[in-house]
Amino acid sequence: MKALNRLALAVSLSCAALAAPLTAHAGEVEVLHWWTSGGEARAVDVLKQLMQKQGDTWKDFAVAGGAGEAAMTVLKTRAVSGNPPSAAQLKGPDIQEWASMGFLANISDIAKQGNWDTILPKRVAQTMQHDGEYVAVPAGIHRINWLWINPAVFKKAGAKVPTTLDEFFEAADKLKAAGVVPLAHGGQNWQDGTIFESLVMAIMGPEGYDKVFVQTDADTIRSDKMVEVFKTFKRIKGYVDPNAAGRDWNLATAMVIEGKAGMQIMGDWAKAEFTAAGKKPGVDYECVVMPGTQGDFIYNIDSLAMFKIKNKDNQKAQDDLVRTVIDKPFQEVFNLNKGSIPVRNDIDLAKFDSCAQQSAKDFQAANAEGKAEPSMAHSMANTSYVQGAIFDVVTNFFNDANADPKKATEQLVAAIQAAK
Repeated sequence: MKALNRLALAVSLSCAALAAPLTAHAGEVEVLHWWTSGGEARAVDVLKQLMQKQGDTWKDFAVAGGAGEAAMTVLKTRAVSGNPPSAAQLKGPDIQEWASMGFLANISDIAKQGNWDTILPKRVAQTMQHDGEYVAVPAGIHRINWLWINPAVFKKAGAKVPTTLDEFFEAADKLKAAGVVPLAHGGQNWQDGTIFESLVMAIMGPEGYDKVFVQTDADTIRSDKMVEVFKTFKRIKGYVDPNAAGRDWNLATAMVIEGKAGMQIMGDWAKAEFTAAGKKPGVDYECVVMPGTQGDFIYNIDSLAMFKIKNKDNQKAQDDLVRTVIDKPFQEVFNLNKGSIPVRNDIDLAKFDSCAQQSAKDFQAANAEGKAEPSMAHSMANTSYVQGAIFDVVTNFFNDANADPKKATEQLVAAIQAAK
């Protein structure tokens, strides 16, 4: 409730300071997103072309920034001034928050026509709904708990592909001894969070992960297992190069591609960078489930939420966008370019590589067994306020060589409670 009150306050304050809304062009669809890296940009271009073929005008509203923080700031400014885009890249709880304040359009008629309740996994369908009505369309499912490896670098260092955390550190030591950066990383809070949540899953399992990030259970966060997570997190810092601060994720991926680093812990959008560089899985790089999380799946669903707009022609273009995103042709091409897997359960994955096929198989199994969990670092598990509180504690800990793991658990409890 506190989170909603804060955003409502931001709405009222912003309204007084913003100019009148711009006049829209007929049949125009404006999409706010942060898909700006090489593979992501190609995926967006596919959507643009498909929309233009239907006679709609595409207005790209790209705001760079891997976690979408800058994009959300811009969206709030636009939406509260009465001039929202047709659609915006929103995730998980953010969809619910915007819908509860009345900003999002009801697209349930399109969902019913497209039989979404059947073609979408239940977990995905529920994420796209508010009060039982569809307000967003899913584009793809990303797996977060991946470890990307350069096999040539591993071979040179005499390192073995790790399946456990102990083996991960053994490989890291060998890479370090060979003069290679063991772990490519970008010192940004969401990237720190990506490693942290992968460690929580590895050490505490799906049930513990859910209690920490979804339920924010204080006793679980204070537990000895969480102390172990922080200790392991601190240990990882020793294998990151000193120039990591502020580095974008795709530049960290490039380090692995170019053989300057041996590994990267990152979601499967990293695969799109390997693909864009002409690299092949199993040959030039390896996609390995984060050690300790085999059978578990931390997911991030790419989706576009539809905002209420008044222009009738633009509403038609908006409907075209919804249908295009969920249709098989776009689902296939978008996810091939993006590195993710289709949200539909009726798509042939023959054209997808071994990493995607493994991801699809694992998601289906994990989802059925209750081992699929929403990503905290990628805005799926909790509100942006809780996420921000976790980021602050995690990043401060990661950058403080003298930080105490036990104390960090108490700081995490306090920060989350203050953010609720």
